[in-house]
Amino acid sequence: MKRISKAVWKGTGKEGSGVLNSQSGALEDLPYSFKMRFENEDGTKGTNPEELIAAAHAGCFAMALAVQLQGAGYTADSIDVSATLKMIKDDKGWVADTMNLVLDAQVPDISQEKFDELAGNAKTGCPISRSLNCEIVLEATLSS
Repeated sequence: MKRISKAVWKGTGKEGSGVLNSQSGALEDLPYSFKMRFENEDGTKGTNPEELIAAAHAGCFAMALAVQLQGAGYTADSIDVSATLKMIKDDKGWVADTMNLVLDAQVPDISQEKFDELAGNAKTGCPISRSLNCEIVLEATLSS
């Protein structure tokens, strides 16, 4: 399987800008820039690569958990995942330091122990988790 996305950048690093496009069409000329990435802390003026990594991880983890649950004979009523990528600046520049996954799931008839086991399996087994070179922290809540 291959998935393709494309970035086109024009101008300098700090003053230029670019657009992102994806094979599926979900991203179509989505703008991004240095200012959007590093100077707009609330993230409301456009996207950035880190936001897209966090979205990909949240989606991948939710699907991986659904697969884990199904394999164990459970079906979730809902799986709600928030992913926060924390970046730090070191001597080489910016680097992904920690990905925090906050999970709130409703799964009928499952024990807390089994839920924690399957959530842990999903955390370590989802392809995005396996691709990241940073600490991944999971806070899992089983709601009734």
